[in-house]
Amino acid sequence: MLVNTARRLLSPSARGDVPPFMVMDVMAAAARIEAAGGRVVHMEVGQPVAPAPAVARAAAQAALESGRVAYTAALGIPSLRARIARHYKDAYGIDLDAERIVITTGSSGGFILAFLALFAPGDRVAMASPGYPPYRHILTALGCEPVLIETDAATRWALTPEALIAAHRRAPLKGVIVASPANPTGTMMSGEALRRLIAAAEAEDIRVISDEIYHGLDYAFPAETAAAFSDRATVINSFSKYFCMTGWRVGWMVVPEELVRATERLQQNLAISVPTLSQVAAEAAFDGREEMEAIKHGYEENRQILLRGLPAVGFKEILPVDGAFYLYADTAPFSDDSLAFATAMLENAGVAATPGLDFDPTRGRHFVRFCYAGSAAEMHEAVERISGWLKG
Repeated sequence: MLVNTARRLLSPSARGDVPPFMVMDVMAAAARIEAAGGRVVHMEVGQPVAPAPAVARAAAQAALESGRVAYTAALGIPSLRARIARHYKDAYGIDLDAERIVITTGSSGGFILAFLALFAPGDRVAMASPGYPPYRHILTALGCEPVLIETDAATRWALTPEALIAAHRRAPLKGVIVASPANPTGTMMSGEALRRLIAAAEAEDIRVISDEIYHGLDYAFPAETAAAFSDRATVINSFSKYFCMTGWRVGWMVVPEELVRATERLQQNLAISVPTLSQVAAEAAFDGREEMEAIKHGYEENRQILLRGLPAVGFKEILPVDGAFYLYADTAPFSDDSLAFATAMLENAGVAATPGLDFDPTRGRHFVRFCYAGSAAEMHEAVERISGWLKG
């Protein structure tokens, strides 16, 4: 009786019953191989191998040595918020009130705040499939219903107004998440395509959340911000990707004026504030753009290595690699089970990549995602290892 009671008391709630983020499981499996003395080329996690800008690290060190590291305002250090507003003027040519900027614990903290501020339990929120899995996992944990809208080559793997409105007609939507450049595909939407999607959504009172964490990492054409097309869209960005600050856990939101106070109240209760040293480093990071641009050029070289090398070893279909640092490849020539394929590639070739099932619960069984945020030497090594495995 006592054992049964304990089990009931310790069983997780339904909110915790979400799928794992599979990429972390792949990372753990790769770590076990390395612990046993094996060599792994890491292409599974969307994480730059380069460190944060030197100026960012120096600013954090100086702040640490000054002594006390205290809470900041819930919305963030005012000078950082003002610097981000200035970034929108410099990068996109738009004037943005710094009062609409909210500093968050990475983009992940931004998604939680945005979903809580915008949606109620039971609300239906649309997103592209394939797409970033924590969108749907966080929404599910919060009692909302993720609505996956399949994309394909005909729409360059992006959401369209027509597909969004069709889903809305089938059952009303409260929100839509859009990402450009996108994870896992690396595809981008043109400014006109993004403008049309936002206009269609807002005409139906569908709230727009734009994930822009890969802005700055664009190769095909410049990325456009949703903030240029609407004051009602919620924009989420981060210092993790372009600025190589994943472990610092600092990002930001641009929220509609009407949501600033609600977002502030949520932040006060959920986090109090974002880590101070990370905020100090983030503000300084804007002065390290020359260093970051050099890293971006390295990604462009890596991109070309894979675009030449992977088709040569048999990957026949690769989605458009417009931005970010991902390549989404069809495994159909080799397997119809991307999890089994990725497992075998890790064990036999020592290359870690993420099964597409993480990003697309149905068609993802035919795809794997390669992250090319490492070095050029690692990209060449990965191609050689995969070639030796597949052709051996």
